[in-house]
Amino acid sequence: MTIELNHTIVPAGNKVASAKFFAKLFGLSFDERAVGYFAPVRVNETLTLDFHDDLDQFEIHHYAFKVSEAEFDAIFSRVQAEGLPYGSEPQARENMTIYHRAGGRGVYFCDPNGHILELLTAE
Repeated sequence: MTIELNHTIVPAGNKVASAKFFAKLFGLSFDERAVGYFAPVRVNETLTLDFHDDLDQFEIHHYAFKVSEAEFDAIFSRVQAEGLPYGSEPQARENMTIYHRAGGRGVYFCDPNGHILELLTAE
């Protein structure tokens, strides 16, 4: 059996708003009828991000997503259209540049909860 990540919980200030934000930027669908204890967003056939907002405080997490070149262009254009600060390093998330490593591109930006999201096209 191959081990695969099935879901992970993403702490949020507002689970529905956070799920909508993520789905919009990543070009995914979000079904508000599925909201219960969690607000789930299906990332692919095997992974769901379950946004959860029953916490008063939470730690900031880093979520990295390997995408194709075309997906990078589409998602990054939505990041820019939203006017979100972005950057080339985890500690330089607002220098408004992308990075080029290992023959690919990448970028860091934050969601409304402060979680660090990373797009990368190569490892």
